[in-house]
Amino acid sequence: MFVCVVIPAFNEQTTIKDVVQNLTKSLMKLDRKQFLDLQFKIVVVDDGSVDQTGFKAQGAGAMVLRHCVNRGQGAALVTGINYSLARGADIIVHMDGDGQHDSEDLKILLLPLFNKECDVVLGSRFLGQAININITKFLVLKGGVLFTRIFSGISVTDSHCGLRALTRQASLKIKIDQDGMAHASEILDKIQSNNLVFKEVPVTVRYTKYSKSKGQSIFNAYRIVWNLVWEKIYNKYCNRH
Repeated sequence: MFVCVVIPAFNEQTTIKDVVQNLTKSLMKLDRKQFLDLQFKIVVVDDGSVDQTGFKAQGAGAMVLRHCVNRGQGAALVTGINYSLARGADIIVHMDGDGQHDSEDLKILLLPLFNKECDVVLGSRFLGQAININITKFLVLKGGVLFTRIFSGISVTDSHCGLRALTRQASLKIKIDQDGMAHASEILDKIQSNNLVFKEVPVTVRYTKYSKSKGQSIFNAYRIVWNLVWEKIYNKYCNRH
């Protein structure tokens, strides 16, 4: 079973080395009785960084793909997913590069896919822990959950965690069109429209001073909603042929 972990990264030289090294350690110590024939590759997509992100990721042992310009997290994921599929990945994990996610959660994320319980596993900080989250972020994320239920008709507890795992077949079916942060809601929309079986699992998200400085503004949340609504209108009325 070949697992690729795709990490979009933009100016993450502060955290990316630790993210890759911790992830490698967590994958290496997985119980091989539960995860038979596990092989893995960590793929960092340097999305037009102007710092040392790519070099630090490569030095930590990751395969690094580079965008010449910053295109957005959704576009970086697409690059990493296409690379992983081309190299025969059976499972593709999406993970952030800012250090918020706990690499120890990989076990609970991967196990349902190894056991063929579902097509997609979604991490949820609201089933697990959201450490040091502030009230504004909490309310914005809860609003995102409500919007997702209305927009996509899919019932989840966390719509923008960023930590998820998909089978090869699910990754082939989910075509990400949104270059920016709206891709997270788009993925859920396409899980629903493709009738893919998903499972939510509890994960830990740690908010640090650094990760908070990299976080999304409330304005960007409105922009995500607009991008998704416009895409649906365009596909319905303007792109029929």
